Amino acid sequence: MWNTGVSRLHRSTKTVQDSGKVRTEWVVYKYPKMESEAQKLLHYLHHILGWSVERVKDLGIFEKPSVVWFSGNVLLNEGIEHLWRLVCGIPTPGNPPWDAANAYIGVGDGTTAENAAQTSLQGTSKAYKMMDSGFPQVTGTSAQWQSTFTGTEANFDWREITVANGSSDVAVNLNRKVQNLGTKASGTTWIAQLTITLT
Repeated sequence: MWNTGVSRLHRSTKTVQDSGKVRTEWVVYKYPKMESEAQKLLHYLHHILGWSVERVKDLGIFEKPSVVWFSGNVLLNEGIEHLWRLVCGIPTPGNPPWDAANAYIGVGDGTTAENAAQTSLQGTSKAYKMMDSGFPQVTGTSAQWQSTFTGTEANFDWREITVANGSSDVAVNLNRKVQNLGTKASGTTWIAQLTITLT
């Protein structure tokens, strides 16, 4: 009888599993080559005023950008540790959050596969750009970062992308994604946008 009771107890016990998920969405808006004055105006609208792509489109004075959307991402160990330190109120001295004053989107030409142990972009050509006005943003369970790269910035093959809390490889990278985004040509403006959702 005792064995039967244990068997019934075992059958009625349900395994509790964590169901938390991380969803990552990257979007790159690619404006075609344009005159320098138009580039300056476009950069001012997006980067300084923080206008959305949709609002700039409504002006009707710029050619519409092409859009590249892709998902997937690897949160890096250094970023996860720093994130938990911020959540628990024990940040590393001198190591800022990924906020409006310190967050940068970094792009490079590295093709080495993502690995959580990495601590920087892996390519030889790299560029980091500070946040557009009004970013990052938090809406519900999502956080969003956005940077605008002008016609003179990051003109090389875009093969990797990250969000860092500084403008160099010394900074702490939250994540890294390898994706062939094409070659950014001089005179073109590209906007990189990352959304991370926790559920």
